[in-house]
This record gives sequence, C-alpha cells and structure tokens, in this order.
Amino acid sequence: MVFQLKSYEFRRERERTWRELERLVDKVEKSGLGALEAAQLARLPVLYRATLSSLSVARSISLDRNLLDYLDGLAARAYFCLYGTRVGVGSTVRDFFARRFPQAVRRFWIPIAMAGVILALGVTTAWVMTARNQDWFYVFVSDNYAQGRTPTTPTEELESGLYDDETFSGRLGQFASFLFSNNARVGLVAFALGFLAGIPVYLLLFTNGLVLGAFAALFASRGLGWDFWGWILPHGVTELTAIAMSGGMGLVLAHALVFPGRATRLQNLARRGRAAGVVMLGAIAMFLVAGLIEGFFRQMVQDVNVRFLVAVGTMICFGAYFALAGRSAR
Repeated sequence: MVFQLKSYEFRRERERTWRELERLVDKVEKSGLGALEAAQLARLPVLYRATLSSLSVARSISLDRNLLDYLDGLAARAYFCLYGTRVGVGSTVRDFFARRFPQAVRRFWIPIAMAGVILALGVTTAWVMTARNQDWFYVFVSDNYAQGRTPTTPTEELESGLYDDETFSGRLGQFASFLFSNNARVGLVAFALGFLAGIPVYLLLFTNGLVLGAFAALFASRGLGWDFWGWILPHGVTELTAIAMSGGMGLVLAHALVFPGRATRLQNLARRGRAAGVVMLGAIAMFLVAGLIEGFFRQMVQDVNVRFLVAVGTMICFGAYFALAGRSAR
C-alpha cells in the first residue's frame, strides 16, 4: 500500500512534464525540429533534463517496471531528437561512395583479388582449350549464352553481331534492364554461396570465366579478337570488377564461418557480413553502370578504338577511385 502510494504521488507530480515532452518528441519524429516553434524548441532540452531526473529518482526508489521502461524509452527518444545525427539521403549516398565503399574495398582487397584470379583462371583455361579444339566451346557455353554464336557460325555473322545495333533498336532500355538484373543476380549468388564454406563461390567464378574464355577463343580464331575485346571491355571492366567483388565477399563470409576465431560463428558472420554488405551495395551500383554501358553506349558507338579508350579510361578511374577515395576521412 505504501509502495503504491509512493508510485502514485511520484507519477502525479511529474507526469505533466513527461506528457509534454512526449508530444514534442512525437512532433519532431514526424516532421523534424523545424516543426517546433521557438518556445517549444527552447523547452525541449529543459523537459529532457527533467525526465532524466525523474528516471534517476525512479530507479533509486525502485518504482514499478512499467514506469521505468516508459521513462527509459522516452528519454532515449528525446536524446536522439536533441543530439542524434540527421543526415539527408543525398549526404548518405555521397558519404557511401566517397568514403565507406572505397575503404571497404581496400579492407577486403585480398579476397577480391583471389576472386579475380579464379575468374581469370577460368577465362584462360577455356581460351586455351577452345583454341586447340573448338568442340570444347559446346562444353563451356550453353545454348542460352551462345544465342547462335557457335564455331559453325559464319565469320560475317559473328562480326555483324559486334557492330550491328539493329537488333536492339528501340529496346536499349529493356536490354540494359535485363543485363543489370542478370549480372546483379550472378553477383548476389556468388555472395550468398559464401554461406556454404566458399567452395561453390570458386566454382561459380571459374564457370563464368569459362564462358568468357570460350567466346574469346572463338572470335580470335576468326581474326576478330581485337573487335571482341573492344565489344566486351567497355562494360566488362565494370562488370567483371563487380563480379570479383561479389565473389570476394562470398569468400569473406566463408572465412568467417570456417575460421571464427574466439567469437562464435554466428557472431563472426554477423560482424563480417555487415562489412561485406557495404562492398555488395557498391557492387550492385557497378552492375547498374555496366548494364547502362552495355545497353546504350556499346551499341551506339561502333568505332573499336573509341570502345578501347572508354575501357582504359574506366579502368584508370576505378583504380584511382579505389586507391585514393576516402583516405583523408577518419
């Protein structure tokens, strides 16, 4: 009975302050600090300090748990209204690409490089084997990927496919959208396969490299090697880098599972997964850029030398970006 009376008196004397603070916090959370009048803005920190004092007293005299939880939550909400960082979407995006993304790539450059090596190994393997015996092309490339480009296709038809954009006339937007979704799916699968201890990641990267290597050998056998790489690299620099990043992040997850260290596997996976997720967000953006280049630029620009200039320029820009961006930020 004495406890109930103490709790009632404590609430009755201070509840008006709490309710006033709660109304102001609701308003700020809904519309921002700009929604408060000057008097309300000046009143907010006063009410916050009074609520903190009430919370301290309530804890010291051991009032009921519901009241303590209410005051604790109200104080936390008021704190974020007063001191929480308010960053717009534009600022968040700028900070991500100017600092967080390149820093995360530098942090995980070893697994990303490993993924790139596996991808290049697949390209080299298929190139050498297909150059020696073109029957290997049918082993490495499915009909869905081949789309009529096989060792039996006439050279003129292969060459026209590298420069003729009539097939994509009026449908470049849809084509770019398809490429983005397909490439992003490959990257996400490579990332997700890290949960299976990493071996499927190696297989996926190697398999994707086999397809590219087989095509390169086919076009090179017809004297179209330079033209083929001019067709691939303008978007391929961005796309292959993003695929290597995705595969590298899959290897990061695999390492967290296989070698958890002193933490539990779940804890290590959560910690590494958050960091790897930053790279994956950037990789998705790179897939989007690659899809736009492939869907628009490559079909509109027919000069192979211009295509190579764009590819080399893209490579230099990415190298400088990942090496230098975000180094001055703490």
